[in-house]
Amino acid sequence: MAKTAAALHILVKEEALAKEILAKLAKGGNFQQLAKKHSTCPSGRKGGELGEFRQGQMVPAFDKAVFSCPLLTPYGPVKTGFGYHIIKVLYRN
Repeated sequence: MAKTAAALHILVKEEALAKEILAKLAKGGNFQQLAKKHSTCPSGRKGGELGEFRQGQMVPAFDKAVFSCPLLTPYGPVKTGFGYHIIKVLYRN
């Protein structure tokens, strides 16, 4: 059976902005508010909520990060063809 995970993410075009957002998160910034403000992904309107997905469903770099990074901790930036992602994995199973 394929592994599944649920995650939030913030997608931006510039690595510098991704790092700036990560710094805000490290100081206690609200992930969902920052996603609504900065994310270029349609999921940004929902606070970056991607819902549950199966391993292999997302682009490889994103997929690898989701299934290996620490849970509940903003992680990134992860570069894909879409830009730079900050990922917060809610759970994996």
